[in-house]
Amino acid sequence: MTPDRLERLLANLRALPNETEWVEFKENRAEHDDIGQYISALSNSARLKGQPFGYMVWGIHNDTHAVVGTSFSPGSAKQGNEELEHWLVRMLAPRQDIRFHTFTSGGQKVVILEIPAALHTPVRFSGSEFIRVGSLKKLLKDYPEKERELWQILGAAPFEAGIAKADLDADEALLLLEYTKYFELTRQPLPSTKEGILARLKADSLIAESPQGWAITNLGAILFARNLENFRNLARKALRVVQYKGTNRIQSLREHPDLAKGYALVFEAAISYIDNLLPASERISQGLRQVEKPFPELAIRELIANALIHQDFLPTGTGPMVELFDDRIEITNPGHPLVDTLRMMDEPPRSRNEALAALMRRMGMCEERGSGIDKVVSVVESAQLPAPAFILKEQSMLVTLYSRQALKDMSPNDRIRACYQHACLKHLSNDAMTNTSLRERFNISEGNSAQASRIIAETTKAELIKQSDPGNKSRKLMKYVPFWA
Repeated sequence: MTPDRLERLLANLRALPNETEWVEFKENRAEHDDIGQYISALSNSARLKGQPFGYMVWGIHNDTHAVVGTSFSPGSAKQGNEELEHWLVRMLAPRQDIRFHTFTSGGQKVVILEIPAALHTPVRFSGSEFIRVGSLKKLLKDYPEKERELWQILGAAPFEAGIAKADLDADEALLLLEYTKYFELTRQPLPSTKEGILARLKADSLIAESPQGWAITNLGAILFARNLENFRNLARKALRVVQYKGTNRIQSLREHPDLAKGYALVFEAAISYIDNLLPASERISQGLRQVEKPFPELAIRELIANALIHQDFLPTGTGPMVELFDDRIEITNPGHPLVDTLRMMDEPPRSRNEALAALMRRMGMCEERGSGIDKVVSVVESAQLPAPAFILKEQSMLVTLYSRQALKDMSPNDRIRACYQHACLKHLSNDAMTNTSLRERFNISEGNSAQASRIIAETTKAELIKQSDPGNKSRKLMKYVPFWA
């Protein structure tokens, strides 16, 4: 935080009529356990009061708010042999990205501890949760009405509403965001005044206003940041696109060099970059030369959009990634989906990040709600490619698109997965899978219907499909539906 911003923040905090639930003034007192308890109390109280941060300020007179200076030096303070800041973070659960700021104001030393508001669960210090009651620090469990209120607020607070950067003036906020792209993608005219621009960004929850100035929300930063490195909690959430040589990760060939921006700024660039890396082939159809790629662009586009939208933003140090191999594309995003991978084609979609999903749809970056995965499977099937795989890893979701492969080279799992997805598509079209429709899916000749029957038998044994009419004994007329139908 720059000296000017620290001075502005200090002036705003001193201007408060008295200590609030989310601000604590001190002169020199800095017992370490006391600081940890205040972090818990101020973080939880800031969330209760709708503030993005709580603050402890040393060097300020408690009653007059005059700048009197402090002898507290957090940079040199230790708890045992451990640095104070490191010890405090270790004792907090969940861990908080607290920041000490030491500066001089009016010739006096001042220390401000910036404490993010609790996000998904109350913040604990050394196993206990604290809260502010007026200007007093209390155990949260002793105030059940405040505990209930806090949990209600935490349950309704999505990631997008969190604050990525606070205490900004209007010019600083606009400098950090590529706001002209927002107006372009949402098909709105660019307002002629700064106030008009700020009002529109605020209306779409990309920025927020507080007594300390303007703040950029996580939604605003993750979509429109000119550089995600400017937002410490989002820097590792940038989209990555990496191409490898061969079918493993031993040798990387290239990586897109300029994706460390908001998703709305880099989405089309990432799609174009991938398209340019894919080998192209030409064929003549009805006298016209047509260029073919190994993967349908719609499938790539929709799966990348889904990875961005449905990721879990809470895990640190990881973000969405696209990896290109000679025989496949792998798209990974942090977290597990909220819908069973076997039901992604029929269940109503559920997202942790509804505001992000809604705005990306408005900007035309993905399909309408509930149609994306269906279209991915449909275009892959139309191209007679192996069925996409949806795989849960320990802390992530992996989707794989496979390049063209002969049926004889497919594994049993590949055949079963394609048969199941084909049955899902048919059922969602008010139809049912048959031997004939599956032969068309795999381009199996009519004279080799027994091969399709074997695949149907394998998928039935795997309990992924069933007969739509168990009383029908005619193998020729048998129809099949997904297990959930």
